[in-house]
Amino acid sequence: MRRRSTAAALLTVLAAALALSGCGGSSSDESAGDLLARAKSVLDDASSAHFELTSDGAPPTGNALLGGEGDIARPASFDGTLQVRALGSAIDAEVISVDGTVYAQLPFASGYSVVDPATIGVGDPGALLDPETGISQLLTATQSPELGDESRVDGEVVREVSGTLPGQLVADLLTSEDPAQDVSAVFSVATDSGELRQVQLTGPFFSADDTGSYTIVLSDFGADVSIIAPPTG
Repeated sequence: MRRRSTAAALLTVLAAALALSGCGGSSSDESAGDLLARAKSVLDDASSAHFELTSDGAPPTGNALLGGEGDIARPASFDGTLQVRALGSAIDAEVISVDGTVYAQLPFASGYSVVDPATIGVGDPGALLDPETGISQLLTATQSPELGDESRVDGEVVREVSGTLPGQLVADLLTSEDPAQDVSAVFSVATDSGELRQVQLTGPFFSADDTGSYTIVLSDFGADVSIIAPPTG
């Protein structure tokens, strides 16, 4: 009787431990939509994040957003560098955005000037963390989301979710030559933390007849970031 009681007790402890191990992380039966909703909630709660953008398929001529890197902070700030193609040349523009005002220091300029971001082919980068108009809106606007493979990024387990996005939504956030066309999206979400690590977008970004791609990488959620408006001259 004593041996049987001990075994039963061990089984009870093991079952409790397994139940507890499931708390706080992702559930094995978490749907694609649930995972994207959790990633949106986590991103919307983050006070800041580091942002990297790369592109593929941009033409050698014309105006285009090529990439960028910087820090974004709530409620509406950005400090970094954007690579754009303008008048046939690729240029790096130092950009700071604070509360809806965008400042840029273009090559050969001695300081920052207030600019309309559309003139350098971008939207307001300070709005990238806005829950309604920023990156996180893409997560819950995804149509027909499907779970993909798990992989590791820098030792962290991420799960892919693929789907399609309305072209106009992506055009408002980044750009598009034909907003009527849907955009294919692949999200990589850290399964334990729910942090969005990467967004791969494929659509008519540089030509209405050909597809190009943008890849957004996010890291350093909640880092101590301070962004202030620069002096202008």
